[in-house]
Amino acid sequence: MTTLGIDLGGTKIALGVLDGGELVYESRVATPAGGAEAVLQTMVAAAREALAAAPTPVGAVGVGSPGPIDYRSGVVTFAPNIPDFKNVPVVAYLQEALDLPVYIENDANAAALAEHHLGAARGAGSSLYVTVSTGIGGGLIVGGRVWRGALGQAGELGHLTVLPGGPLCGCGNRGCLEAVASGRALAREASYAYARELDTPALFELWRGGDEKAAELVFGAAGYLGQALADAQKLFDPEVIVIGGGVGVGGGEEYLELVRRAYRRHLRVWRPAPLRPARLLERAGVIGAALTARFAN
Repeated sequence: MTTLGIDLGGTKIALGVLDGGELVYESRVATPAGGAEAVLQTMVAAAREALAAAPTPVGAVGVGSPGPIDYRSGVVTFAPNIPDFKNVPVVAYLQEALDLPVYIENDANAAALAEHHLGAARGAGSSLYVTVSTGIGGGLIVGGRVWRGALGQAGELGHLTVLPGGPLCGCGNRGCLEAVASGRALAREASYAYARELDTPALFELWRGGDEKAAELVFGAAGYLGQALADAQKLFDPEVIVIGGGVGVGGGEEYLELVRRAYRRHLRVWRPAPLRPARLLERAGVIGAALTARFAN
């Protein structure tokens, strides 16, 4: 079945028509700042353009959205980085406007679905996808489908506690993986260490240039990520672990090798699943949204 994927983000909305394993149409529009109604109207207008441009009829629509989701009602409870986007009935709104079945998934879960079926974990029976970017998210795929858990909270690797009593996380706990190993955390620590504003790409550039302080920060973050992945491997035992995101992939093979070393060190006697860099990159969200509609039934 040909499906339309809509990847809702804080700054852009990406759309793609997926036919088989290929995107046959792609577009993107800026996410408006005028609140939920403006965002929904923009999604509908862009979706109608995509449906009209699709070379084959679209049978269903999938949406990947940030934040916690009430899957039964199709309501986005809260979307970080989108102003006034709380308790928004995305599925009902789009179904009425587009006259097509609409399905919704958390954006990290959607990306996990994409990497599992068409990316770095293709052919595996199960996989764990971890995105290391501004924050840290994750998704578990078992039997080709997203495993959300009993309450829809599975895969939240970024909120595993890896440093008890550590920095305060956005979730309210201390020492979460996201608070010590995300792009935001690295930029915070680098800015403090160098007494000037530094973003993560600048920190990685210093590290590659041999700077000792930068190396300590990068090694520390990679160590915490490897620790969390080892714990996830022991708990879930996925066949493949895929690492994506601006830090996870943007750090390059050198960074991934640091993560692998820490991962193996914390596994010790347990057998490791391979750690692979994501392949679909910025397209993972929209492909995963389209696959959400394909695998909804």
